[in-house]
Amino acid sequence: MILGGGPNRIGQGIEFDYCCCHAALALREMGYETIMVNCNPETVSTDYDTSDKLYFEPVTLEDVIQIYRKEKPLGVIVQFGGQTPLNTARELSEAGVNILGTSIDSIDIAEDRDLFRKMMDKLGIPMPESAMAVDIDEALAAAANIGYPLMIRPSFVLGGRGMEVIYDESMLREYVAKAVGVTPDRPLLIDRFLRDALECEADAISDGHDVFIPAVMEHVELAGIHSGDSACFIPPVSIHEDALRTIEDYTRRIAQALKVCGLMNMQYAIENGKVYVIEANPRASRTVPLVSKVCAIQMANIATRLMMGEDMKKMHLRRGTITHFGAKEAVFPFEKFHEVDPILGPEMRSTGEVLGLADNYGIAFYKSQEAAGSKLPNSGAVLFSLDEKRDADAEIAHQFQSQGFKVYATRGTAAFLRENGVETLDVAKISEGRPNVLDMIVNREVAIVVNTPSHKRDAREDGAEIRKAALKYKIPYITTRAAAHAAILGIAAARRNRGGVTSLQDYHASIVR
Repeated sequence: MILGGGPNRIGQGIEFDYCCCHAALALREMGYETIMVNCNPETVSTDYDTSDKLYFEPVTLEDVIQIYRKEKPLGVIVQFGGQTPLNTARELSEAGVNILGTSIDSIDIAEDRDLFRKMMDKLGIPMPESAMAVDIDEALAAAANIGYPLMIRPSFVLGGRGMEVIYDESMLREYVAKAVGVTPDRPLLIDRFLRDALECEADAISDGHDVFIPAVMEHVELAGIHSGDSACFIPPVSIHEDALRTIEDYTRRIAQALKVCGLMNMQYAIENGKVYVIEANPRASRTVPLVSKVCAIQMANIATRLMMGEDMKKMHLRRGTITHFGAKEAVFPFEKFHEVDPILGPEMRSTGEVLGLADNYGIAFYKSQEAAGSKLPNSGAVLFSLDEKRDADAEIAHQFQSQGFKVYATRGTAAFLRENGVETLDVAKISEGRPNVLDMIVNREVAIVVNTPSHKRDAREDGAEIRKAALKYKIPYITTRAAAHAAILGIAAARRNRGGVTSLQDYHASIVR
C-alpha cells in the first residue's frame, strides 16, 4: 500500500505524486500488486491504470487503518506522500501497521529539532546556535544569548508557515504576541540566522548501511529564502570542492546514523566557508524529480526496491560526470493576488516549479525564467533600488551596463553606483514627487527591476509598492542579489548563443558513468 499526499496544498504537491507513481511502477516490475490511497483528482497516482487498486479516500489515520485491515498488505509506504502520511505514521505503527522503509523512530528524530540536534552533537556536525521558548521572557533570553538576527518559527510546520527573520527586540515581541498554540510541547524554535550564507541541498538513497548521493544542489538565493522558493543549480556552480566533500561526508554519516531506508534530503548552509546542517528530511522531497531528470537516475524506483529488501551493492550505482546544467525555478501565484507583496522569505509561497536544461548554466537559468513566466529581457533599461549596498551590487550593475542596458536607480542607490563607476540616472522614490519609480514601471520605461528589500518598515512599504507594480505590469522583478547576478549571466549567455533544442534522452546519453 502506498499513501499519497492527499489534497493540494502549498508545501506539498506534484513531487510526491511523481514518487508515488514511480513506486507503483517499480513494485509492478517486481511482481507486487499495489494499492494506492489518495484523494486528489488532479494527480496521476489516482489514474485508473497507475496501481492495481485505488482507494479514493482521505489520507487519515482512521481511513488508512480500515483499508489496511481489509486488504492486509505486506506493508505501507509512507515516505513518498510528503508530510500528510508522515504525520500519521507513528499512530499507524502503534496500530499494528507494517511501515516499510525508514523507521518511525528515525523519522521522529529528524522531525524533532531537539533530538536531531543531540544526534548532530554526537556526530560532531555543526548546526546554527538555537533555543526554544514558550513565552516572551524565554524568547528574549534566547535572543540575548544567540544574538540578532534570528530565525523563528512554530514547531511542526509545513512549508515554513509562520517562519520569520527577526532583526530586533520590537519585532521579537510582536511575533511572540501574535503566536498561537505555543505550549511546552509545541514551543517556538529560535535559530541564529546565517547572514550571506550560501544554501544548498543533497539528496541521498540508502538501504540502512550503504549510501548513494546522486547530486548536490546549489541555491541561487542565499539562506533565509525557503528551499521550495529558491532557484537552484544541478550540478553546483560555485561551491568549493572542500565544502562539497564535507556535504557528502555529513550526508552519508547522517543517513547511516538515522538508518535511512529509501530517500533522504539534506539542507545545508555555508557561512564563511563552514558547512552547517539546517535540517534532514528522511522522505521524498521536491528535489527528487529534478535530480532524477538532470542526473538520469530513477531515485523513487531505486528507493522502492531498497524498501522491499534489495541490496544496494548489487545495483552498482555510480554517479556520472554531468556536462549539462539543470536550473530549477519556482512558480508563484502572485499575479493572481495583486495586493500581496511578492517578496520571498522563509515561509514558502510557490505553487509549482520548472526546470531549464542547457550546456551553459546561464542559459539554463534563462530558460527556467522563461518557463516560469518571467522572461528576462535582452535589452532596455534596468531599475535598481537596493537596501544594503555592496561591491557585488556595483559589479552586477556594471554587467547590465556592459550588455547595453541603461541603468536607473533611486537616489541613494544611484549615488553608490556612480561612486563605483556605473553611469546611473536618478529616479525619484514614491514619496519624492513625480515622475517616480512607479511612473517608470507603469509607463514601461524599464525592462527589469532589481529591488532588494529592507527589514525597516517604512522602506519595506516603499519596496512593496515597487514590486507590486512590476508584477501588475508584467515587468520581471528580482528581490535578491544572487538572482540578479544569475539573471545578467543568463542574459549575456542568451545574447551570445541561445543554442538549439536538445532532448532529455540526448542529455542523459552524454553523462559519463
